Amino acid sequence: MENKSAGLFAEAVTYIPGGVNSPVRACASVDSAPLFIAHARGSKITSVDGVEYIDYVESWGPMLLGHAHPEVTKAVVAAVERGTSYGAPCEDEVILAREVCAALPSVEMVRMVSSGTEATMSALRLARGFTGRKKLIKFDGGYHGHGDAFLASAGSGVATLSIPGTPGVPEAVVGETLVAPYNNLRVVEDCFKKHGADIAAVFVEPCAGNMGLVPPEPEFLPGLRSLCDRYGALLVFDEVITGFRIAYAGAQGYYGVTPDLTTLGKIIGGGMPVGAFGGRRAVMEKLAPCGPVYQAGTLSGNPVAMAAGIATLKVLKSADYAALAARVERFCQSMESIFQKKGRPVQINRLASMFTIFPTREKVRDFASAKTADTSVITRLFKGFRERGVYVAPSAFEAAMVSFAHTDEDFARTLAALEDIPL
Repeated sequence: MENKSAGLFAEAVTYIPGGVNSPVRACASVDSAPLFIAHARGSKITSVDGVEYIDYVESWGPMLLGHAHPEVTKAVVAAVERGTSYGAPCEDEVILAREVCAALPSVEMVRMVSSGTEATMSALRLARGFTGRKKLIKFDGGYHGHGDAFLASAGSGVATLSIPGTPGVPEAVVGETLVAPYNNLRVVEDCFKKHGADIAAVFVEPCAGNMGLVPPEPEFLPGLRSLCDRYGALLVFDEVITGFRIAYAGAQGYYGVTPDLTTLGKIIGGGMPVGAFGGRRAVMEKLAPCGPVYQAGTLSGNPVAMAAGIATLKVLKSADYAALAARVERFCQSMESIFQKKGRPVQINRLASMFTIFPTREKVRDFASAKTADTSVITRLFKGFRERGVYVAPSAFEAAMVSFAHTDEDFARTLAALEDIPL
């Protein structure tokens, strides 16, 4: 089994660095080789060897409706027949921009881009251009794409591969990045007291998803809002994962805290290569051609991605988020019971349609506590699930994703697999 995947990987390493086009896909941290996927539908993916898996990666988050949703597929096919790229404005980018602005409390104007990384890089440039300041605050283990300034103490694949920052990023660039522990307002306040006149922005995942899932403590996001207001910095919510996933109004709607800027990812394109950043009109109008802050992209507002996004948001607008969250809560409780029966300590952090299994006794509230998880158990979980037809992220520092397409049968099969895995 998996012979075709193994053969493709052996060929891939000849032509692609590490055999993959995004490092964590190599599955090295869980002592495995990658699966090559042939197709996906609903809650399932199928490998090139014809093996079907219940998918809890969901393309790292955006497939909230499940794979190949019929309404999204129909919209994409119709768009492709009209042409795949114009390099010029199209009606659908106006429609999608209007929907995003209507959905998210902070967004009065939005600029479409082609990835979450591009969105965060552009938002940082805009924040610096608007404030005339250089420094930013980010959080230990927080991942905001692979832009140079964000790779100080980053989570996600950087943490998975134990890379300390990365060669190729000048010290002077990350020297403008101040790093604080997630959920720790005291350290953030200390940063402001020392550097407040030169801090352009605080970048934060409102619910961390790249050190594993770590929800904010009740005072954390309001405290950041207050500090930014006091010192004249911009508060930027990186909602590449949480936007439209934990609620239609995003984490900002869910928690009732309004940032100055918001970054978004592939979910607004139904999983297509798309991202966006938006926020207050006064800030966004500093962007060219309105203002002096330059940002551009030939594929920004791509007609196929825009059509997919419009179809996705149309379905999500009437989706029952609360019912899905209740199902995920029961699922997580059942998993906790299985760990308890096996005598294995576990913390399962969950929020809405996301969860992370942390094999540790310690409450996970930041990156330091996330790293107390027993990675040997994570490896056994990954291998055991995959052998039993369940696909989870090959990393201790990623959130598992559930879609509206996941069924009670999917959950039951997953629980049965967990019961069977020797931990």
